[in-house]
Amino acid sequence: MAVISKTEALDYHKNGRPGKIEVVPTKPHSTQHDLSLAYTPGVAQPCLEIHDHPDDVYQYTSKGNLVAVISNGTAVLGLGDIGPEAGKPVMEGKGLLFKIFADVDVFDIEVNEKDPKKLIEVVKAIAPTFGGINLEDIKAPECFEIEETLKKELNIPVFHDDQHGTAIISAAGLLNALDIVGKKIGEIKVVVNGAGAAAISCIKLYISMGVKPENVVMLDSKGVLNASRTDLNSAKKQFVTARDISTLEEAFVDADVFLGLSVGNVVSKAMIRSMAEKPIVFAMANPNPEISYEDATSVRDDIIMATGRSDYPNQINNVLGFPFIFRGALDVRATTINEEMKIAAANALAKLAREYVPETVARAYNQQNIVFGKDYIIPKPLDPRLITTVSVAVAKAAVDSGVAGKPIKDWDAYKQELSERLGYDNKLVMNIRQKARQQPKRVVFAEGCDFKILKAAQFVHHEKIAKPVLIGNEERIREIILENKLELDDVPIIDLQKSVPDEKRLKFAGILYEKRKRKGMTLNEAIEKMYNADYYGAMMVETGEADAFISGFTRRYADTIRPTLQVIGVKEDFNHIAGMYVMITKKGPLFLADTTVNMNPTSQVLVDTTLLTAAEVRRFNVEPRIALLSYSNFGAHKGLGSPGVVKEAVRILHEKHPDLMVDGEMQANYALDGKLRMQRYPFNKLGDADANTLIFPNLSSGNITYKVLQSIGISESIGPILMGMKKPVHILQRDSSVREIVNMVAIAVIDAQSGAE
Repeated sequence: MAVISKTEALDYHKNGRPGKIEVVPTKPHSTQHDLSLAYTPGVAQPCLEIHDHPDDVYQYTSKGNLVAVISNGTAVLGLGDIGPEAGKPVMEGKGLLFKIFADVDVFDIEVNEKDPKKLIEVVKAIAPTFGGINLEDIKAPECFEIEETLKKELNIPVFHDDQHGTAIISAAGLLNALDIVGKKIGEIKVVVNGAGAAAISCIKLYISMGVKPENVVMLDSKGVLNASRTDLNSAKKQFVTARDISTLEEAFVDADVFLGLSVGNVVSKAMIRSMAEKPIVFAMANPNPEISYEDATSVRDDIIMATGRSDYPNQINNVLGFPFIFRGALDVRATTINEEMKIAAANALAKLAREYVPETVARAYNQQNIVFGKDYIIPKPLDPRLITTVSVAVAKAAVDSGVAGKPIKDWDAYKQELSERLGYDNKLVMNIRQKARQQPKRVVFAEGCDFKILKAAQFVHHEKIAKPVLIGNEERIREIILENKLELDDVPIIDLQKSVPDEKRLKFAGILYEKRKRKGMTLNEAIEKMYNADYYGAMMVETGEADAFISGFTRRYADTIRPTLQVIGVKEDFNHIAGMYVMITKKGPLFLADTTVNMNPTSQVLVDTTLLTAAEVRRFNVEPRIALLSYSNFGAHKGLGSPGVVKEAVRILHEKHPDLMVDGEMQANYALDGKLRMQRYPFNKLGDADANTLIFPNLSSGNITYKVLQSIGISESIGPILMGMKKPVHILQRDSSVREIVNMVAIAVIDAQSGAE
């Protein structure tokens, strides 16, 4: 757990604008007309509509995306009853988490009232403002009465996160832990230390998922909840055990699962030793667990352990739940958050942990690779897939259980909407990968000894995007696979030093020699080239033993492309190749070329680049609107340099390809702003449409532009896409991310599909 000083924490909250949240207008407000619409007289119209049709409040106000985080400050974190004002920083923090993880707006409301009945009346009175109520840091047993009453008397979701959040997240971890150890939920013995709101809610959910009540032993600060106890409230009485035990030590013997929601350091090593084979220990007291991770794992090497801390594996963190649960509930206008929705959230979290973990998530936690297993049974909070996984599951459960006021009909569209909410609009990427899956092809990776390449190969293999073939030292590749728990056992590996038969090497060398004998290459040199992964991989594609080739991750672009040009060559209709990047922006995809190959192109090279790019853009199901760029507009500059070269290229394109939507030369701002361009240059062939494809006058301008866009983070990029080769070849950017490699493989597969048609 990160060490935070008192000064650092206080400065964080007070510096700049005090607190952590603010209210931001969502409508224009800069003119008197705007203000007249926002308030009087314009505001009267939605008021009247809502009066006549009450459900229209969701259409004309923020209610549908607004949650109240309500607390009376009686059980704030581990600080106890510190009052509503002192609890406000926590509630503000909760609001921040709602917003950044699920785009849910929050008003935090601190109520100076301990009487549960009076607090209920306060919440009921303000409920019309909100689409949902998140109760927070209210002590037990009052919290049970408050939540149950509000759930019965309000028609919006009411959720006490201290109870149900921990229950849902820990249930997901329990399901996966049981899967790993091979135990059935209906047979396990469970010990629970703690009988507060969270512990009781956890066991209730576990029971609804299959745990047998008679297999549960619960303890509070005074010992086991058994028949001899006369001091139990109604919430605790339902968990009285019939077993003749009275101590925590006795409860531990042969237990399969320990759930700790109590205080630190109350569990001994001896207790852990006494548990059943392959025990599951969730020690969630904060900041110190019931037993330390080090102590528990030192006495049992078969243990699966989770805590509430971020510095150990398997953190039970409520942020995995409440933002996404409310997101799904709000989006279908659920009238409650019922048991079905909670179970759906737990199952969705469990399922997500078993799936491939994106590189971005591993990097965020300073890990090279995250794989489902005893040290990873619960997803990480920074996993961007949580919103589309948990929210969708919760929304579906609400619809299926009949509590949705606004059922969703198109779940794919809803999932896409969720992605867009937080800026994860990957529609183009999804389409590329889906097209690749329709007919996966054999893709050769020249750099099989690199971890990222292997990680990408695993992904495309498991997702059926491609059929990978790895080139490299087989022993080293196997070592990397084993060290990082990758699943590539059935993927072919070609070790150029050991596994290539002499006749195969001579055959490939002979083909290369015939291609290059009048360009200075001898047969012996050709044979030697077949020990080079780039030459050999390219030759596999050339001879039909593979369908596409990927390289360049660890080597210079020029050094990698040379072998592929010598082996495969350029399309017969073109004398040039070019490189293209796709930038995924908020306005849609933007295609940039040439960004990698031609330093100072002639007019004809620009023509070829434009035609290659137009064909590639159409492969993405996008109709190209092409602007040839320069530093002047439509002949304004009469001197030498790029304007003249670009102008000539445009002339050729207009003459020979009149149907192509292309024009230039023009400056970038005029290319990207169609209305501005139309005002000044109404004759332009693009009309008032914004260009989606930019052709640069030279390599410097193209390369600089895409690297600037990448570096400032305004868009995701796909590329470099190599255009003009006879067969699918793509040269990676050095040190590409796994996601970038996967995208390039998908494009290579699509290229191969086109060649096979």
